[in-house]
Amino acid sequence: MENLFTGLISSKTRIKLLVRFFFNPQTRSYLRELAKEFNVSTNLVRKELNQLTKTNLLKCEKNGRQIQYMANQEHPLFPELKSMVGKVMGIDYVIDDLVGRLGDLERAYLIDDYAEGKDTGIIDLLLVGNINQYHLNDLSRKTERYIKRKIRTLVLDKDEFSAFQTKLKDRPCMLIWEVKN
Repeated sequence: MENLFTGLISSKTRIKLLVRFFFNPQTRSYLRELAKEFNVSTNLVRKELNQLTKTNLLKCEKNGRQIQYMANQEHPLFPELKSMVGKVMGIDYVIDDLVGRLGDLERAYLIDDYAEGKDTGIIDLLLVGNINQYHLNDLSRKTERYIKRKIRTLVLDKDEFSAFQTKLKDRPCMLIWEVKN
């Protein structure tokens, strides 16, 4: 699974940029913050950003003296790239194997690093509903082995979630699953 992009794209920095911008398309970043996060030179990141901008996969906006980059959601390949990034990060398996089988689940949120498109190896999930903790732990372990990432969960009922929402506003958060009424 990790070789999905590495077999197609030789630049590790370009792969990181695609993951960063196409997993959560609302993400916006500057050159220096990306170089620091990826622990590579600004010249290397600039080269890859220029290439992705030239192909219109990324857009850029000037904000004062800095240039802010973001995914181009109007690009014809946007849906496919977003889907591929989800597969690379293992989120599609989390949704299918874990979230979809938990029973009385109302919503599932991706929070913190992964919600920002940072592949840190630890997926933080916020689950809202009445969930059997034993079943959740069993499914989490099985899914972790398959996607080769750690899954941390926070389970809240409706009332606890209502109280927690003020804290959630200060953290990166992305709704990844919701029960259809």
